[in-house]
Amino acid sequence: MRKSLKEKRDKQVFDWQFAELECFEELHKQGYIDLFYADASHFSLVPSVRYAWQRKGEEILLPSTRTTALSVFGIMSLDCNLHSKVFEGTLNSEKIIATIDEFVQHIRKQTILVIDNARVHHSKIFKAKIKEWREQDLYVYFLPKYSPELNKIEILWRFIKYLWLPFDAYKNIQNIKEHLNEILRNVGTKYYINFF
Repeated sequence: MRKSLKEKRDKQVFDWQFAELECFEELHKQGYIDLFYADASHFSLVPSVRYAWQRKGEEILLPSTRTTALSVFGIMSLDCNLHSKVFEGTLNSEKIIATIDEFVQHIRKQTILVIDNARVHHSKIFKAKIKEWREQDLYVYFLPKYSPELNKIEILWRFIKYLWLPFDAYKNIQNIKEHLNEILRNVGTKYYINFF
């Protein structure tokens, strides 16, 4: 069983934007545009482990401690080109804007940035930046509400939390930070997701 908010979304809007994203992906594959997906995720010393194998009669105990979380804002293409920034504590519009401002300096052609409807993406200062980014050939594309499966970077966060972060990353916050930074630096080479 998984938590789901599908019943809250507008199916017609979802279907229309799903088809539109497929068109963007095709234009990206053909080299006409660049397509990136953006989102944030949080990592802490509360392990994100779904399941593990163990011998009969053995217990696997993972330390779990409430600490300040590490927040990551990432911008990723379907060919695993990742631009990310790690922050201690929570994210706000200013941190996200700064990360996108860094990213926009490296775009080479018309680029669509797919992003969800988090409150920080609809703040006054974020909305004020959209026009400026458009002038730099970066177009922000908001997903329909309650549609996280349309944001492909969600797969990256799932892979990091459930596959790539080793159990010993959860020993202390410095350890998880080092493992997380190593993974983020090597997405696209050592760590790869095949979207096609």
